[in-house]
Amino acid sequence: MNHQHIFKQGNPERPLLLLLHGTGGTEHDLFFLGEAIDPEASLLGVRGNVTESGMNRYFRRLAEGVFDENDLEYRTKELIAFLDDASTEYGFDRNNIVAIGYSNGANIAGSMIYSFKDAVKGAILHHPMVPFRNRQLPDLHSLPVFIGAGTNDPLCAPEESMELKATLEGAGSEVAIYWGNAGHSLTNEEVVAAKAWYNKHF
Repeated sequence: MNHQHIFKQGNPERPLLLLLHGTGGTEHDLFFLGEAIDPEASLLGVRGNVTESGMNRYFRRLAEGVFDENDLEYRTKELIAFLDDASTEYGFDRNNIVAIGYSNGANIAGSMIYSFKDAVKGAILHHPMVPFRNRQLPDLHSLPVFIGAGTNDPLCAPEESMELKATLEGAGSEVAIYWGNAGHSLTNEEVVAAKAWYNKHF
């Protein structure tokens, strides 16, 4: 399999939580988050395959906030193929994955949703950006999404969060958005809100 990763077996009746780190993170980073959201779930932490100035990322960018869309498309397909292989390797239900991503990890999760129908069953996106513009999205009526956003996030303006929400809703997704005021940071309050959302849907 083409990604460094860690798999932790949980209750097979629960969703598998796919944990996608922010820039500079590793496959270990979001285990605390997965365990907070669903202590019974299986967890799969995946490391990005790209490095930028020595920092792990899931895809390249051309500048701060400017994605290399060709690389993003390629890396998204690569991650989808990895999940297909991992479900066979570890025996989890490929159709019962909830993605949890922070920043760069939320962006690759968003790209999966924009690009493939049924890529995941649901998603918790902490401080994401819009992965692609002017793209036809698949039918997302069965895909609930939680967005954690910041009113004063220097990397992801509120307008970006609202555009992402509107685009996902336009494809049929049920989207909840949580607004914090701690910049680009992931706060305990945001995690609590994400857990409440998750418990409602899963």
